[in-house]
Amino acid sequence: MTADARAVQTVTGRVRPEALGRTLIHEHVLIGFPGWNLDALAPRFDRGDAMARAVDQMQRLRDLGVGTFVDPCPMDLGRDVEFLAELSQKSELQIVCTTGAYFEAEGITHTFRHLPVEEITAIYIKEIVEGIGDTGIRAGAVKIATGAHHISDYERKLVQAGARAARETGVPLISHTQEGSCGHDQIDLVTGEGVAADRLLVGHSDGVDDHEYHRSLAERGAFVGFDRFGITLILPDEVRVKNVLKLAHAGHTRNLLLSHDSIVCWQGRPVPFAARHEDVLAMLPDWRPTSILTKIVPQLRAGGLTEADITT
Repeated sequence: MTADARAVQTVTGRVRPEALGRTLIHEHVLIGFPGWNLDALAPRFDRGDAMARAVDQMQRLRDLGVGTFVDPCPMDLGRDVEFLAELSQKSELQIVCTTGAYFEAEGITHTFRHLPVEEITAIYIKEIVEGIGDTGIRAGAVKIATGAHHISDYERKLVQAGARAARETGVPLISHTQEGSCGHDQIDLVTGEGVAADRLLVGHSDGVDDHEYHRSLAERGAFVGFDRFGITLILPDEVRVKNVLKLAHAGHTRNLLLSHDSIVCWQGRPVPFAARHEDVLAMLPDWRPTSILTKIVPQLRAGGLTEADITT
């Protein structure tokens, strides 16, 4: 494999893997659930204010030694790659965006429901190879997503399309799971399309307190996403730390990827029960992209992990 083939596509160009630096693998700059712009009662989205907030967060991450921020926002959740490119240039932080669509219950089911898997695959490949829309900004990974405890026919088609696009282009797959379920089903679908399990990050695996589930994913070669630190409404971070340490001490350090799934700026209401970003942070004060480095890493060190383990 040539050095160029190994390069990672960011929103401002390709970089060598060794130039990525410390990387947060699953975070979001902007999120807007389908229909956010139709809600006349929601706070008005101010692009300038959002950019200022995002630049501040990226600079905080740079000060903590982060070099790359991966934003696996699917195309149907308010993805704005031009915003990401401007942010990357202003903050001097590398940002990777993705192609791919969200799971059935919360994504754009109608648009893709009637397309065959071959056409969806072609759409994904176009966004990876040529660029997203007319921006020229290329996706560096594919997002796949499935619902809780069952993969619908619609989601199966999207996962197959994502795997085929990854197989043809060489980019990795980053997944969304619900309630820490369907990780093995995702691996089965991806490997069934000829993609090795080590090209898949099974996201949100920390949604369940189940070491055997985590271990079994790692033993199949997939990356295991402990990528919702700070979302303590699902599980306390102490449980996530416990399970990270268990998996690491079981010999699977290289399969572990940590992140927050944080959202720097919302388009529309963050969630039905919180009208503003500040309301969300009041409920989840550690759900911000700096928390792992400032609060979780010291706990991992105290749990016996070395610097080599943490930076692997």
